[in-house]
Amino acid sequence: MTADAETPAALLPSLPRLMVEEAVRAALLEDLGRAGDITTNATIRPDATASVVLASRESGVISGLGLAEAAFGLTDPGLSFEAKCADGDRVEPGDVVAAISGNARAILSAERVALNYLMHMSGIASYTARFADEIAHTHAKVTCTRKTIPGHRAFEKYAVRCGGGSNHRYGLDDAILIKDNHIAVCGGVAEAVRAARAYAGHLVAVEVEVDTLDQFREALTATPDAVLLDNMSNDQLAEAVGINKADNGGRVKLEASGNVRFETIRAIAETGVDYISTSKITMAAPTLDVGLDIRIEA
Repeated sequence: MTADAETPAALLPSLPRLMVEEAVRAALLEDLGRAGDITTNATIRPDATASVVLASRESGVISGLGLAEAAFGLTDPGLSFEAKCADGDRVEPGDVVAAISGNARAILSAERVALNYLMHMSGIASYTARFADEIAHTHAKVTCTRKTIPGHRAFEKYAVRCGGGSNHRYGLDDAILIKDNHIAVCGGVAEAVRAARAYAGHLVAVEVEVDTLDQFREALTATPDAVLLDNMSNDQLAEAVGINKADNGGRVKLEASGNVRFETIRAIAETGVDYISTSKITMAAPTLDVGLDIRIEA
């Protein structure tokens, strides 16, 4: 169970504690409902204690340990939670992810929320890692999109980074991405980029989407920070990379998008593009099977 040894610790992803606690608290309230965990309260003595482990049932990449810890801690601050690995670590079947001990009622009441976050986020990290590993021999990075479950975007994008992927913009307010409908209303690719430059501050990146090489050449005249090459063939992508190098030394970042699957990403990366965006790593990722094994002590 090791993280990428080449990744400096300062560059590893992190989540603000306040964000984690707010989300987990809401999830616990949703699960506990109006009367609390009536099954556990009906069958387990109030003073019963237990020791449990969270263990992976399959190979994958862990993400969401902080949310799992918060689920147990918010249910009972007296519970002991010991992580046995870190987010971003790769695990094999049977590997223990964390050990928890303390009041049995609290452990059982927090179990589902903790596992829901851990399995969902680890699933995204694991699926992202498959894509990232497939193109590791190139300089391209697989990146997520805004296609995320509402209310969970920060956690899902965090999981993408745990799996070795890259984050696209978080929302409509942190970068400008001029898409085909913007261009249609604005009147042209270069005109839209220039309008964006005039509107945005100097720290706001401007990217424009194009679907033909003629549009791409037009976009380069307005010097965007990045160009999204939408649904282009691999031959077109390779030609765009060549044009970008010839026209401005490759300073504009190129992003490929559209019909990106595990089966196609290697060939796309080998065209020389910088980024490959896909919603698959967030919207189609299966959960990682993580279970809670419990032993009643008293």
